[in-house]
Amino acid sequence: MIPPDASAAFVATMEDVLEVYQRPHDPQRPLVCLDETSKQLIVETRAPIPAKPGRKARHDYEYERNGVANLFMVFAPLEGWRHVEVTNRRTAIDYAHILKDLSDVHFPHAKKIVLVQDNLNTHAKASLYEAFPPTEARRLAERFEWHYTPKHGSWLNMAESELGVLSTQCLDRRIPDKDTLTKEVAAWQDERNTNHTKANWRFTTANARIKLSRLYPQFE
Repeated sequence: MIPPDASAAFVATMEDVLEVYQRPHDPQRPLVCLDETSKQLIVETRAPIPAKPGRKARHDYEYERNGVANLFMVFAPLEGWRHVEVTNRRTAIDYAHILKDLSDVHFPHAKKIVLVQDNLNTHAKASLYEAFPPTEARRLAERFEWHYTPKHGSWLNMAESELGVLSTQCLDRRIPDKDTLTKEVAAWQDERNTNHTKANWRFTTANARIKLSRLYPQFE
């Protein structure tokens, strides 16, 4: 969704993200995009009919809901690397621990991690202070360069696109429980990382000023 009228706030934030995407690859300052989604867990109440040549497997319309799991996607598009963390919840505390792992486990030698994410209320430095003592929270906050997609501009987050691939290739079926979900997602993740599958982002600030010109304030 894109706002229908001219919006200086939208274009200012959009151009900030697009500027980040146009920077050359710098291993000391890796670009990492973060997003999250949920997955309804479904238990089959009847065994599905197996697939046959020319016919897909068929599932009974009856099923049993088995809760909801949350998935955090952290995606480094220039590195061809992603990590998906399956959690029970999507609280500020969960988010803070994702950032700590990103800093200390996945990119411990980076001078600064350039972080792009949407403006969900938990996606803030304050979450670090909810999860950790102030000295540790401040240390982690300084490990990141913070950038946010504009409201109604989540399509600018490359992690959202990667979640779309995950949904199509892995999640578009009934998965009964969190353990199964974690294993399936890990297998998908490992294959993508082994192939170093990157993102080919081509939408630039110059493109935006032409194709989305109606969003920009107009001057005589």
